Amino acid sequence: MVEYGKSNIVSIKKERTPPTTLFGMTFGEVSHLDYEPDTKLKVPQEDLLIFFRQMSVMLKSGVPLAQALELLAENVNNKKFGSNIYDVSKRLGGGEELSSSLGIYQRIFSPIMIGLIEAGEAGGILSQVLERLAALIEAQSKIKSQIKGALIYPVLILVLAIAVSLGLLIGIVPKFETLFSGMGAKLPALTAFMLTLSRLVTSWNFAIGAPIVVFAGFYAFKVSYSTPQGRRFFDNLILKAPLFGDLILKSEVAQMTDTLSTLINSGIPMVEALENCIKASNNEIIKIALRKSISLVTQGEELSSTLQTSKVIPKLLVSMVRIGEETGELSFMLENISNFYKREVEEAVTILTKAMEPAVIFVVAAIVGTIVISLYLPMFGLINKMGS
Repeated sequence: MVEYGKSNIVSIKKERTPPTTLFGMTFGEVSHLDYEPDTKLKVPQEDLLIFFRQMSVMLKSGVPLAQALELLAENVNNKKFGSNIYDVSKRLGGGEELSSSLGIYQRIFSPIMIGLIEAGEAGGILSQVLERLAALIEAQSKIKSQIKGALIYPVLILVLAIAVSLGLLIGIVPKFETLFSGMGAKLPALTAFMLTLSRLVTSWNFAIGAPIVVFAGFYAFKVSYSTPQGRRFFDNLILKAPLFGDLILKSEVAQMTDTLSTLINSGIPMVEALENCIKASNNEIIKIALRKSISLVTQGEELSSTLQTSKVIPKLLVSMVRIGEETGELSFMLENISNFYKREVEEAVTILTKAMEPAVIFVVAAIVGTIVISLYLPMFGLINKMGS
């Protein structure tokens, strides 16, 4: 079992001089002792990764848990987080368990983390569980960063396309409109459309109405997405989106199987593990499939047969889970399928990134080319008349 130990830091807060804040600037050394524990604090995944990994190393080195937490509180870069860690170390010194002490800070430590730590405490394998937890956080952070990297390109293309279009319609097209009005010739349909569009975007109605429409659209989406029906509709739409839908599904499956493997390896029952997977998932369609699986597993069915009833779960995952159940190596199979889908996500992100680079050039060239052609069409017509 893990030795919790006693908290040694008792009088340091009275001995040190707190820093002075003047005009928003802090003078003096900032410490975790300068902050009060904050249950509403949110901590980046990188800080949690370092926290669990360092705590695992200290426990393996034989350092009592309370003392390890004190050392982490002193040396962590995020001093507000350090204040919370120090509070946990004092609670351990008072006889509380690590899982219940961390459970106070629900915005920092998720139910999956608390459940794994409880299992580690019960089985006397806390250091191993903390190491698995760090690996799980690292894998999930990597997947999220890859997805963000893949999705940022379409956003950049959209922003760039809008910026180039507005720049030309506001700065260039109005000058040509003055020129065309002096010619008195009939304008081609494309040119007339561009001039009308230019008048629209340079009007006060557009300047006032466009931000209102954008804000109203975001607000309507937020309200709709907050409802179960809306969340189900949009999450289903995301999974069916060309190119990106398959990428999102693979990332969800990789995260789900990785979480499930870690939980089962730590001795957590299947139903509880699936419930934690639901909490970790970001897609309502996946959550619905897992809820249905829980209902069927509690009735005595195997996990593979319950997953097979869902249309969104890949058949490869169902087959691998069935093999794992038949051989008694379910957690091993889940770990393998997780690694497979992680590689699939990496490859998909690489392919999408390479495909988006020429797409940016094509979109901008198409916009600029269309506007330039529309502006020069009347001149070509005038030159032809003069030549004839």
